[in-house]
Amino acid sequence: MSLIASDHFRIVVGLGKSGMSLVRFLANRGVSFAVADTRENPPELATLRRDYPQVDVRCGELDVEFLCRADELYVSPGLALATPALQAAAARGVKLSGDIELFARNAKAPIVAITGSNAKSTVTTLVGEMAAAAGKRVAVGGNLGTPALDLLGDDIELYVMELSSFQLETTDHLGAEVATVLNISEDHMDRYSGLPAYHLAKHRVFRGARQVVFNRQDALTRPLMGEGLPCWTFGLGVPDFKGFGLREENGEKYLAFQFQNLMPVRELKIRGAHNQANALAALALGHAVGLPFDAMLSALRQFAGLEHRCQWVRDLDGVAWYNDSKATNVGAALAAIEGLGADIDGKLVLIAGGDGKGADFKDLRGPVAANCRAVVLMGRDRELIAQALGDAVPLVRVASLDEAVQQCRALAQAGDAVLLSPACASFDMFKNYEERGRLFAQAVEDLA
Repeated sequence: MSLIASDHFRIVVGLGKSGMSLVRFLANRGVSFAVADTRENPPELATLRRDYPQVDVRCGELDVEFLCRADELYVSPGLALATPALQAAAARGVKLSGDIELFARNAKAPIVAITGSNAKSTVTTLVGEMAAAAGKRVAVGGNLGTPALDLLGDDIELYVMELSSFQLETTDHLGAEVATVLNISEDHMDRYSGLPAYHLAKHRVFRGARQVVFNRQDALTRPLMGEGLPCWTFGLGVPDFKGFGLREENGEKYLAFQFQNLMPVRELKIRGAHNQANALAALALGHAVGLPFDAMLSALRQFAGLEHRCQWVRDLDGVAWYNDSKATNVGAALAAIEGLGADIDGKLVLIAGGDGKGADFKDLRGPVAANCRAVVLMGRDRELIAQALGDAVPLVRVASLDEAVQQCRALAQAGDAVLLSPACASFDMFKNYEERGRLFAQAVEDLA
């Protein structure tokens, strides 16, 4: 039985992937609803008109009077809640909600809820693989892959959800079995008034959680609420009670829980200190929901990483090439620069630049100086990065990704790694970060 009153009128605002999942969910339950989108031709319009021709859909500027006919608006994560029409509707008593709130009301199985500025997709996928290895009927999605409402099923034993700050803004009570904020760094500053507002949005993931996991190395991930809840931690230091971390024995580094070594770090296929942290976070979350260590460690040994996330592309003339196109903010790039930099014999040649989304690049300077041989800059905000880096390392400016790859080949020496980790969104030059990563990998494969 769906936990949604069917005698009220709803409006789905935004007809992208999550909006279309809302349409299917509401239509299947006989709920009265309409659809609105600020775009004249939203991505799923043709699908809606084909499959649900009876649904009223309004495209273009949002009509406040139309919105106020609804009891509840399900707002797409792509649309800022600060949009004047939404604010006007809220002021007149219309509830602003989203697909994750609706998912949480209807999910019958425990939820593992994962957010953070970086590494969400890797950790979410890893926990899903661990649950599958343990024989659980697991559903993985949310901000990654399948929209949340499309995952609902009576046979599911565990939900593993990647959640963005935008999704959490419209989620009042998630009620996860275990929730985590993996890390916090400046991102989406074009949508938030500052880091405190972004931080508060992320921390909504902890609302109603029964257990929490936080990062010992990032104070901003420690829950602002939930004193007395079971609490697990992860970090790259030596772990103590209820902690996951790294221990060293006879010159060998191990992933460890409390005082017990679990597996040698060298058995991981994913490279870099940041990926060791990701593995530890996944272990903490899996342990919190009762997954056995043997299944989790087996999944870790098999996991080769996600596409566009510090993904090895090829070795050529003693130089390793890595595609980290998913690093669309400074924090993600820093994780790759420091994580991979500590894991290779030589230096990094970094490709950075694109649409900076209003971010401050000053935090790149120290890690770039310590780990990089040179930085190749491209895209709209390359001069802002150049100003932030100053004279830390040689800077080379290029007009295209192909030119960047050619310059990197000339700059890199045996033992080095070339790293595409842009610290920026891709929209100034590419359709999305996936296209940027694909074109980089293709250019690298094409090198003779």
